[in-house]
Amino acid sequence: MATLLRNGVMSLTFQIHTRSLSLINTHTHFSSLSFSKTTAPFFLSFRHPLSHSTLASKTTNPPSSSFSFETQLFIPPGIEPQEVNESMVLPGSNIVIGPYAGDSKIKDVEFVKSSSRAKDCPKDHRPEFAILGRSNVGKSSLINSLVRKKELALTSKKPGKTQLINHFLVNKSWYLVDLPGYGFAKAPEAAKTDWTSFTKGYFLNRDTLVAVLLLIDASVPPQKIDLDCANWLGRNNIPITFVFTKCDKMKVAKGKRPDENMRDFQELIRQNYKQHPPWIMTSSVTGLGRDELLLHMSQLRNYWDQ
Repeated sequence: MATLLRNGVMSLTFQIHTRSLSLINTHTHFSSLSFSKTTAPFFLSFRHPLSHSTLASKTTNPPSSSFSFETQLFIPPGIEPQEVNESMVLPGSNIVIGPYAGDSKIKDVEFVKSSSRAKDCPKDHRPEFAILGRSNVGKSSLINSLVRKKELALTSKKPGKTQLINHFLVNKSWYLVDLPGYGFAKAPEAAKTDWTSFTKGYFLNRDTLVAVLLLIDASVPPQKIDLDCANWLGRNNIPITFVFTKCDKMKVAKGKRPDENMRDFQELIRQNYKQHPPWIMTSSVTGLGRDELLLHMSQLRNYWDQ
């Protein structure tokens, strides 16, 4: 059901079928959202900076008010909000699929190069998606799941092992980029400083970057360092998609379930963004969200190519 509200806002209410979500009330602004860096401020602008009190600890608790799980749909260009129906929303996400979505199959993938500096990255102007997240959030596992090639991206239980920008060429047309994980506590301070310098340089100077896939571990409560990263990306107008990992771990001995942690994270993010970035639930163990994420990436990529 669609209801026109004040100030050009459309209220859409429907069921989205996932393993952990039931009813979502969605408020979506009329203007279509864009994926380019130049128009990213439209959907990544902040209501206000994250407060020091909110980010005071390594884990962050959402406000005590009840959580209604009201969120905003990510509507791509080419679609009017009143045209959106349940079948157009990817399961386990807030992402609407539009006319730019195309062939999302990965036919071949090859490792191209590792770069220690942003200026050494490939210069063939192909579109690329950067995968970013805390150490051991599941970056390598997600890459291997997406391309269905075991050990394409080397996995390690030693946080901070990946210290280079790794480019993988997909279908000879676009890049999947594995970035170093942040938050590796055992790394020397000099290494942490170097990571900050060359990774931020990549984000700020890479004009072929379509979007950052920011991985968030749904098996733990919201982390300060993840919110800090989302804050920095938003302030610098870097297009972002939240990819919640480890969503298969629905039974826990103590603490909250992944779907609850995911909701807490979104509640905190919602306080700081005028419009919520796209998000999706995934699991590299069960394959949850794999095809949906690739379809989302295809429409971002095809729009970027226009």
